[in-house]
Amino acid sequence: MITNEAEQRVRGWFTGRVPEQWQHEPVEVSVDREEVIVRLTLADVDLAEGTAAAEADEARAGRARAFREDTRAQRISIAAEAERRFERKVSWQVRVGEREELFTHVAAPVMTRLRQPQRQVLDTLVDAGVARSRSEALAWCVRLVGQHQDDWLAELREAMTTVADVRAKGPDA
Repeated sequence: MITNEAEQRVRGWFTGRVPEQWQHEPVEVSVDREEVIVRLTLADVDLAEGTAAAEADEARAGRARAFREDTRAQRISIAAEAERRFERKVSWQVRVGEREELFTHVAAPVMTRLRQPQRQVLDTLVDAGVARSRSEALAWCVRLVGQHQDDWLAELREAMTTVADVRAKGPDA
């Protein structure tokens, strides 16, 4: 588990390193064993009142794409520094209004052992065309649980952070 202090260090570094003009709101960072995702919130597109939702979404997509292309060299340089410093890959995400786009990111393999009833769930998803493989079906299941259990997972992560903080204050710290 990544400690709260470690995540704060990474967030602090990116807050200081990312150019201020990229920070319409403070930088958000999430960290796991393999990857740091840096979320930047860009200023929303100025739209005329009554603009259709599809048009607004495309305008935001255009702003996100322009940011990605215009900042590529600088983002790569910052990511290379951070990867050496924190020993994790760096991915970038932008939010423009209601639209979020995650640029190239890590898809880490995960090994698991499943009993027949769990494998049958995955096989049903594959047979139904929901997924192309057991691996993709498992990823689909994890995303589904994540969508429906956000509050519970957030509470669990908070509890784990508290335990890590208490351990860090212990006599062996």
